[in-house]
Amino acid sequence: MSAAGSPPADGDGPVTVPVRPSGLLDVLRVASVVLDTQGRITLWSPQAEELFGYSAREALGQYAARIMVHEEHLDVVVKLFADVMRTGRSWAGAFPIRRKDGGTRLVEFRNMRLLDDRGEVYALGLAVDQSTVRGLERDVALSTRIVAQSPIGLAVLDSALRYVSVNPALEQMNGVPAEEHLGRTIREVLPLLNAEPIEAAARQVLDTGRPVVDRSTIGRTPADPDEDHAWSVSLYRLENALGTVLGVAVSTVDITEQYRAGIEAETARRRLALIADASARIGTTLDLERTAGELADVAVPELADVAAVDLLDAVVRGRRSTLGPAESAMIRALAVRTVDTADVLGAADPPGRVTRYAPDRLVTECVRTGRPVMVPQVKDDDLARIARSPEAAELLARAGVHSYLAVPLIARGEVLGALDLTRTRNPLPFDEDDLLLARELASRAAVQIDNARWYQNARDTALTLQRSLLPSHPPVTGGLEVASRYQPAGATSEVGGDWFDVIPLEDDKTALVVGDVMGSGITAAAAMGRLRTATNTLASLDLDPAVLLEHLDRITGDLDQAIATCVYAVHDPRRRQCVIANAGHLPPVRIRAGHAPELLDLPTGVPLGVGGVGFSTTVVELEPGDRLVFYTDGLVETRRHPLDERLDRLLALLDRPDLSLEEVCDLLLRTLHEPDNFDDVALLIARARTPGV
Repeated sequence: MSAAGSPPADGDGPVTVPVRPSGLLDVLRVASVVLDTQGRITLWSPQAEELFGYSAREALGQYAARIMVHEEHLDVVVKLFADVMRTGRSWAGAFPIRRKDGGTRLVEFRNMRLLDDRGEVYALGLAVDQSTVRGLERDVALSTRIVAQSPIGLAVLDSALRYVSVNPALEQMNGVPAEEHLGRTIREVLPLLNAEPIEAAARQVLDTGRPVVDRSTIGRTPADPDEDHAWSVSLYRLENALGTVLGVAVSTVDITEQYRAGIEAETARRRLALIADASARIGTTLDLERTAGELADVAVPELADVAAVDLLDAVVRGRRSTLGPAESAMIRALAVRTVDTADVLGAADPPGRVTRYAPDRLVTECVRTGRPVMVPQVKDDDLARIARSPEAAELLARAGVHSYLAVPLIARGEVLGALDLTRTRNPLPFDEDDLLLARELASRAAVQIDNARWYQNARDTALTLQRSLLPSHPPVTGGLEVASRYQPAGATSEVGGDWFDVIPLEDDKTALVVGDVMGSGITAAAAMGRLRTATNTLASLDLDPAVLLEHLDRITGDLDQAIATCVYAVHDPRRRQCVIANAGHLPPVRIRAGHAPELLDLPTGVPLGVGGVGFSTTVVELEPGDRLVFYTDGLVETRRHPLDERLDRLLALLDRPDLSLEEVCDLLLRTLHEPDNFDDVALLIARARTPGV
């Protein structure tokens, strides 16, 4: 019965089915010859035909010495043959033979005596071409030497994926003696390694015969159980000369250094990308809270699971702050970002809150010394120094905070506050590389935060000044009911010089003023204050509006190149009219019962401060119930819409006679003034009343 389809024997137990033969004898081509006691050939194998060149018909019955041995060694061979037959001891040797074709070949012989069941004696001769034997010996010796001395880990697995042999290099890699490998699977020898992918690849190689080359795997072995290593594994199917599958050869190259270098390069690339991202994302505006939030957004989750940006409260208020060793720190929280649970948020100070941190707190130490504070492995005692209170420390412990890092925010030599970082989900502790990255982020962000806080201080000062200069008028004055609003510019722009005024005059007259000093900041606010004071003084002289603007024009020319637009109107309830002059300002809107709201057709004039151009006065009828709406360009001008379109929108919104003056003010600001508008808005609405009512 053929054994071609039978599985190979693995040596694990008794053979219960036929198995395919080894191919080694086929490689050697061993010739078999049987001789009788006279030295005649009685059996002649096909391999003998091939080796000596004589067919079985030609050889059988012949004296073996004549056709198998060179004549030079005939006497020696005959004597050796006689000794074997007499003593029964085998002999071996190499002798040259002369083939039938006349050629000479060196052949190794093995001879032994045989007995059959009748006690008759025969001689068995085995002959192999010596060059074939020497070649096989060289191959085996070379293979053995290479396997033993190779720096590459080599192993052979049988068809059940159990170790059959292991070289010294693999012993060292695995940290397991060779004898402890034998008969065991990869996962049994290396329990710390995820062996499933390798074993799956080995089964694939056994099934298909296609090798798997350079399959990377990462894990730990008994040789170094505390550190990850990386290996490149290649697998090849082993077969004998007959094609019988013997198992899988496994070669393993330690590529840990390359792997770690790749990890370090990738880490460096990500850190550079994070720094580049921070440069682009931090400081997009001059808003202090937004800038702090941008820093926290960059830090989470790439660097930390929780990031808090805190400033010294004195710094936010524009004062320098230095702390003594026993002083507490008053910390104002600006931003908090987290990828974690509510416990972390509960332990963090909410943005805007000012909290006292005792001298022993780590954030206090950071801002006092201006040096980073890092706790790679947080213990219970450390939590008490991180949190603001015992309750907050309990929340941090519940959230699993295990590593902490605080770096100072320093700009222009002044410590502004700290970037506070913790890890909960990321299992790695903060290390020196993290510290360098955090300091780089803090250094870049601190300048932006410092710019934002000085800008905010200047803006708050200008806003305070401007609001202090704006009027506080009664809702009813003379023959008018009035309402007003002032809306400062968005956080991305400085405070402007918009103003309005309601000035009571004699005989129940009322002067109404709306103006806009070009520029922004304290300079514009101060110029606005001087113009408002001058307007109030000139209004008391009961001047014609055009004449009053001419005086303001000369005053504006003396205000360090200031330019302003202005509308000045005087309402006379007895004559039921307004006299109005315009200095380069947008026209007011008149609203009358039974008519659509209209922009007053006034000579535009030139802005104040240009000089050399006169102004004109226009008389406008204003009956009881009629309204006049004065406004600055910040209400209607945008970068995305034509001015005519916005003015039409204004007129449409004003066509609401059912709304009170206060409601109209709110409607206009809510609808027309956009959050990112870069200009202030002054709005003044007046409604004529019946005299004496």
